[in-house]
Amino acid sequence: MAVELGMAAEIVYPLTKTVPQVDDYHGVQVPDPYRWLEDDVRVNPEVRAWVEAQNAVTFRFLEQIPEREFLRRRLTQLWNYEKFSPPSRQGPRYVFSKNDGLQNQFVLYTQDTLDSPAELLIDPNTWSPDGTVALSGTSFSDDGRYLAYGVQDAGSDWRTWRLLDVASRQPLPDELRWIKFNTPAWLKDGSGFFYARYPAPEPGAAFQTLNLNQRVYLHRLGSSQDDDVLVYARPDEPTWGFQPSVSDDGQYLVITAWKGTDDKYRVFYKRIDQLDGDAVHLVGEMEHEYSFLGNDGTTFYFRTDRDAPRRRVVAIDIRQPQPERWREVIPQQPHVLTDVNLIGNTFFATYLRDAVTQVKLFTTAGEYVRDVEFAGLGTASGFGGKRTDTETFYSYASFATPPSIYRYDPVTGTSTLWRRAAVDVRPEDYVVDQVFYTSKDGTRIPMFLAYKRGLKQDGSAPTLMYGYGGFNIALTPSFSVARLLWMDLGGLFAMPNLRGGGEYGEDWHVAGTKTRKQNVFDDFIAAAEWLIAQNYTRPDRLAIQGGSNGGLLVGACLTQRPDLFGAALPAVGVMDMLRFHKFTAGRFWVDDYGCADNPDEFRALYAYSPYHALKPGTRYPATLVTTADTDDRVVPGHSFKFAARLQACQAGSAPTLIRIETRAGHGAGKPTAKIIEETADQWAFLVKVLNIELPADRPAQVDCVSSPERSHDGTR
Repeated sequence: MAVELGMAAEIVYPLTKTVPQVDDYHGVQVPDPYRWLEDDVRVNPEVRAWVEAQNAVTFRFLEQIPEREFLRRRLTQLWNYEKFSPPSRQGPRYVFSKNDGLQNQFVLYTQDTLDSPAELLIDPNTWSPDGTVALSGTSFSDDGRYLAYGVQDAGSDWRTWRLLDVASRQPLPDELRWIKFNTPAWLKDGSGFFYARYPAPEPGAAFQTLNLNQRVYLHRLGSSQDDDVLVYARPDEPTWGFQPSVSDDGQYLVITAWKGTDDKYRVFYKRIDQLDGDAVHLVGEMEHEYSFLGNDGTTFYFRTDRDAPRRRVVAIDIRQPQPERWREVIPQQPHVLTDVNLIGNTFFATYLRDAVTQVKLFTTAGEYVRDVEFAGLGTASGFGGKRTDTETFYSYASFATPPSIYRYDPVTGTSTLWRRAAVDVRPEDYVVDQVFYTSKDGTRIPMFLAYKRGLKQDGSAPTLMYGYGGFNIALTPSFSVARLLWMDLGGLFAMPNLRGGGEYGEDWHVAGTKTRKQNVFDDFIAAAEWLIAQNYTRPDRLAIQGGSNGGLLVGACLTQRPDLFGAALPAVGVMDMLRFHKFTAGRFWVDDYGCADNPDEFRALYAYSPYHALKPGTRYPATLVTTADTDDRVVPGHSFKFAARLQACQAGSAPTLIRIETRAGHGAGKPTAKIIEETADQWAFLVKVLNIELPADRPAQVDCVSSPERSHDGTR
């Protein structure tokens, strides 16, 4: 198949074979002609050859875009600023992460005081020449003497955990493997920690096999993982996962059991001096959230949505755990409670008010203390620490406001600036608004708009609309130099807060799940129609973007309304809604999506599944699918199959391409160089297909750190 697009040379897509695969779902015959593309690219040479052929076509197209090099250089220039995480107190020293600007991975540092020189603790940039091995997760012993840290290779969800003596910087011989979705919890004396792991997968199956039979172990420092003590397992419930915690006083092991992406738990506990005994089932039947916050002796504090869809904090005496004996500490508020931390004997309760952060302080008795004051439409994050800490730290940012990190004193309520990002940007040059529009069924939906001051509301603005709408995750204002560059190109950035997310509590979340998932797509489509009706943009200037569940969103909307969009950027998306639960973490997502094994849910899934909704002879918008070969969260077969079928169905001249990154995963741990290259390619694609003219007053070219040349197969 070949198509012509403006000044670009003819695109000749690779021929993709089809197979006569047909599945029976409750009496419905469903063809799956690209089933073979589900195979692991690292194992099946035929899939590998297809990937190389597709990448060759995609990069040939991108290389012909004159603006691509400017965009890459400008992104590199904007990205080159110091980035910090909020520090935390770990024993006698502070610990924080920093990136000098263009380092592929953040580096971990310590400081004796907030003003003393920083000392290097761990630099993951030395772990691999291409920056694809990342530091992913840290857990310090209570006295700060030891650090357990996770090593992530090529973006996989699997972590290998290692240990370090912090003072001497000497590594310990301990190595723990086959861990994912888990963080170690230290014994108070620092002699070891609890963690959960999966059985080792069969050879060659690590990146596709289902994750089952997680178990909780106790690891003692200096010992082999083979000698770890099994503390808790449920062979009768192979789908359950576990997160261990140790209570504030060190007396209890608290085990939170989960089985999907919903915050629906069972909580068990054991006395640490009686680990050989049975675990006590304290609360929960996988119907509500119970997030452990801390304890005062036998009084355990939890954040829960039981009888409170916007969540509250309760105290449960483990000797009398019946719900009628619970003490309500922080009642449900008008806005959704998204996080709670117990620091300095004070609850820091984070709320969202129309997707904007509010933080309120309460005593452990539930008495309101004060609000933490912020300026503008932004997001505050952090507020970490221990029960005994006398300070905490947080970061505050917005779409056009670079992150600033503050030290907060819970006693005085004073915020003191610690670090401010020195970015080449003037926030006053940009406008951040929040608007509300009406979805198809009359639901009122909020949406953030961000753009450079002076943007004309004449229907011509190139517009990038980003969405997610799922898994109780809220989209809030965040700082991104990539989006700033989009605004500098004269573009409007729009981010609607769709149902299925966590912006307004569990009712809002549930309204976008399972057989109600179409509400999410209706919300996104209504946002696009509102932007057009308000004369911000028009269909041929409107692009949509989303990743993971957001990739599903983009795939569903471009198949349902191909006339409404000029371009689509679905990233690492869930595209085959009938088979997602058969791979790696996919089985967890049935909480949000449902499952094709259920007849009613099958009908809903089949109706919107992007891979199945593609129709031959349809003019689809220009599409650049992105994925990665080591994505073991949403396996790349989703994107492979969708791209192959989209190319076969495309009746218009708009390009339908796929860009497959190598030695990368779902997103976490991706090195800076790869992020810049991918973003530059996405922006170049939009500049081409949306016919965007770069501003005449754009910054002059500057010498930047260059990215290595990329070959057509996506390797370096």
